[in-house]
Amino acid sequence: MASPTLPSALDTERAKPYVLGLFRVVTGFLFACHGAASLFGWFGGAAGTGGALAAGTWPNWYAAVIQLVCGLLIMAGLFTRSAAFLASGSMAYAYFDVHQSGALLPLQNGGEAPAMFCWAFLLLVFTGPGALALDQLIGGRRTAGLPETAPATAPAGASR
Repeated sequence: MASPTLPSALDTERAKPYVLGLFRVVTGFLFACHGAASLFGWFGGAAGTGGALAAGTWPNWYAAVIQLVCGLLIMAGLFTRSAAFLASGSMAYAYFDVHQSGALLPLQNGGEAPAMFCWAFLLLVFTGPGALALDQLIGGRRTAGLPETAPATAPAGASR
């Protein structure tokens, strides 16, 4: 028996930029929520304590600012690659400085979230924001993953 194929109505190539855009929005939102929890005590507060971090405490308060600002920029698709690069680096720092000393694997040291955020943001650095990003509105920039539109051409034999 032959393996089933995707229905022709489901064009995965055309859907890629929109799925990437949805991935960007959800990942940015989740990251921003971490920052808001730590800075404002929302959603259970910093590390589930119910409170906010003291302003200026190193490195947690600065990490929370990066989480909130970069999360919002990534969610909106504004300066996506730069924000994702900074966010990825901050999560690599969090993993190796805070979690990795506890055990070798993320499952053992509680570092699953920093590891996943780090790799998710690194992916966005290389793929770009996908569809429905504010980056597309700035200066008419094209975004990676979106289909290019062919310029209109005159029919053969037509004069200008």
